[in-house]
Amino acid sequence: MKAVLGLVAALVLTGWLALERWVVATDLPPLNPPTSAEVLSEDGTLLRAYTVADGRWRLAVDPARVDPTYRAMLLAYEDQRFYTHMGVDPVALLRAVWQSVRAGHWVSGGSTLTMQVARLLEDGPTGTWTGKARQIRLALALERHLSKDAILSLYLHLAPMGGNLEGLRAGARAWFGKDPARLTPAQSALLIALPQSPTRRSPDRHPQAARAARNRVLQRAVAARVLTRAEADAARSEHMPDTRRPFPALAPHLSDRLVAENPATGLHRTTIDAGLQAMLEQTAQDTLRALTPRAGLAILLADVQTGRVRAHIGGAYGVDMRAGFNDMTRAMRSPGSTLKPLVYGLAFSDGLAHPETLVNDRPASFGGYAPQNFDGRFRGPVSVREALQLSLNLPVVEMTNTLGPARLMAALRRAGVTTALNGPPGLAVALGGVGVSLEGLVQLYAGIARGGQTVTLQTAPGPVKTGPQIIAPEAAWHLGQILARAPRPAHLPGWPLAFKTGTSYGHRDAWAVGFDGQHVAGVWIGRADGTPLPGTFGLDAAAPVLFDVFAQLGARPVPLPPAPPRTLDVAHADLPPPLRRFGPQLAMDTDAPQLAFPPDGAALRPVAGRVLARVDWGRAPFTWFANGAPVLTRSFERAAQLPLIGPGFVTLSVVDAMGRAARVEVELQ
Repeated sequence: MKAVLGLVAALVLTGWLALERWVVATDLPPLNPPTSAEVLSEDGTLLRAYTVADGRWRLAVDPARVDPTYRAMLLAYEDQRFYTHMGVDPVALLRAVWQSVRAGHWVSGGSTLTMQVARLLEDGPTGTWTGKARQIRLALALERHLSKDAILSLYLHLAPMGGNLEGLRAGARAWFGKDPARLTPAQSALLIALPQSPTRRSPDRHPQAARAARNRVLQRAVAARVLTRAEADAARSEHMPDTRRPFPALAPHLSDRLVAENPATGLHRTTIDAGLQAMLEQTAQDTLRALTPRAGLAILLADVQTGRVRAHIGGAYGVDMRAGFNDMTRAMRSPGSTLKPLVYGLAFSDGLAHPETLVNDRPASFGGYAPQNFDGRFRGPVSVREALQLSLNLPVVEMTNTLGPARLMAALRRAGVTTALNGPPGLAVALGGVGVSLEGLVQLYAGIARGGQTVTLQTAPGPVKTGPQIIAPEAAWHLGQILARAPRPAHLPGWPLAFKTGTSYGHRDAWAVGFDGQHVAGVWIGRADGTPLPGTFGLDAAAPVLFDVFAQLGARPVPLPPAPPRTLDVAHADLPPPLRRFGPQLAMDTDAPQLAFPPDGAALRPVAGRVLARVDWGRAPFTWFANGAPVLTRSFERAAQLPLIGPGFVTLSVVDAMGRAARVEVELQ
C-alpha cells in the first residue's frame, strides 16, 4: 500500500512539475492593451475620445470607479470563485468537460474570468479543444504574473460590447451615454451579458435576445443574493437602449491639436467648460445656417484674470465646403480696425492724448499713403472718444504716425501676439495691415481688460502666466469705458460690454472682440481661403454672435472694474492745456522737449516717495504724467520732484505748452 501511495505521490509530483514547466514556458502576449486618447474639460467631463489604431473604442477604465453592484453581478454570473482559484475553476471546468464529452463539442465553456481574459488577449478560438487548452495554459500563467485586480482590470478593458466597442467604459458610453461609476442594475446586467455574444445580443439589432440575456443575469444576481427580487423585477421593466450613442466630440479642433502635439499622452486635460462649449457650438451652428455655404466661423472665449480658455470653436469641423478642418482661431488674417484701441491706449499711456482730447478728422497724406474713412466722409474736430467709437481712420493713422508703427508692433509683441508682416511696418498696420490670429486678438484684449497687463491664454490647467504691462492701467480703464459705450445696432442689447468690431480690406474678414469684468471673447467670420464675402461687416455679422456668446454666460455681463486711483476722468474743458488738442505736426519740431533725466530704461529708487526728473527744450508750462495719469501740472521749472511710488515699471512722459511730448520707461525699485 505504501508503495502504491508513493507511486501515486510521485506521479502527482511529476505531473505537477510538468504542469509548472508548461505554464512557466508560456509566451505571454502584451498585457497593456492601448486605450483611446481622451480630452477632458476642466471638471473632468469627456470632451472627445479617439479610437485606437485598429479602429476600436477602448476607453481606459479605473476599476475603483466602477459601480460596485456591477462588479458583484459580474462575479456572480461569470466567476463566483474568482478570488480563490488559480486561473482555472476545477469544479466548473470538470462540469464543462463532462457536458462536452457527452455532446461531442464544447457546450459550456467553464471559463473563469482569467480564461476569458486569456482568450481576449490573443483573440483565440473558443469552440475547440486546442483553443481551450491554450486558454487554460495562458490563464495559469497570467495568475502567476498579475494580481487578481489587474486581471479584472484587463477584462474591464477588453470585454467586447458589440461592433467596435471594447471594454466596460466604451460599452457604458455607447449604450447609456455615461461612465460606469453609477450604473443601474438593468444597465449592469446588459453590459455583463453582451460580452458572451456581442453580435447576437446587440440591443439595437436583436432587442429580444438582448433583453432575455439581460434578464438571465438579473436572475442569477438574485440567486447569488446580489439583488433582491424586487430590485430585479424593477430592472426587468427598465427601458432597453435601441441605438448606439455617439461619443462626445466637443472642441474638436483643440482636441486634435492637443493629441497631435502629444500623441503618446493618453489623457489630455483642458480648461474648457464643457457646458459652455456645447452651448456655443450650437450658437455657431445656428449662425452658420444664415451665412453663405462656404463661410466659416470661429469663436474663442477666455477668462480675463487667468487667461484660461473656456470655449474654443475653430470652425465648422468636418464640413468640407466650409473648410472645416482648418482651425481658424490660429489662422493669420487682417484684423481690420480691431487694433485701433491699442493705438489710443499707447497714446493715453504716453500722455499724448486723453479720451476728451480733440483730434482732426481731415484728409491727409503720409508720404503718399492717404487713408480714407470707411464711409468716405470727414468729420473735422472730434474727441478721441468719438474717433474710436466711430472707428475713424484718419485720427488713428495720425496717432500712429506720432507713436511710430514700430511702437505699435513692439506693443503687440509685449502682449504676446504673434504677427505676420512682409517688410518693415508702415502706418497701414493701424488699419489692419498686419496678420494676426483670433487667439492673438483675444489675448491682446484680455490684457486690456485686466488693466493693461498681459496674460497668456492657456488651454491646459496650470499656473496663471502674466507678462509685462502693455499700456497703463488708467489707459486700459479709459478704453473699457469708451468701448462699452460705443454705438451699436438697435437689435443688440445695451449692455456695458466693451467691444470693437473690424472688417478687413475687401470684406475678407469680419471681427468682433469684447470683454466684461470676467470674460473676453472673439468672433471671426470669413472664408478660410481668403475669398471676400461681399456685404459682410464686423458690426452686422460678428457683433451679434459676440453678444450671443456673452448671453450664454448670464443675464448681463459682469461690470467692468472701477477706475484706478490716479485716473484723469474729466471733461475737455478741465484737461491740462497740452491735452486739449492733439497736434502731431508739432512732434518733429527741433526745440521739442527732451527728457534729460531719467534716461530710458533706468532703474530708480525713490527718495521720500519722489523721483527727480528734468526736461530740456520745450516751452513751459510742463505737465508730467506717470502711466498716463498727471502727477504735476503747469510747472514752469525744468527740474521737478515727481511723486512716484514703486516698485514696478512706469512710463514717464512730459508734455509742453504746445502739446509736444517726450517719454521714457523706468523701473522703480
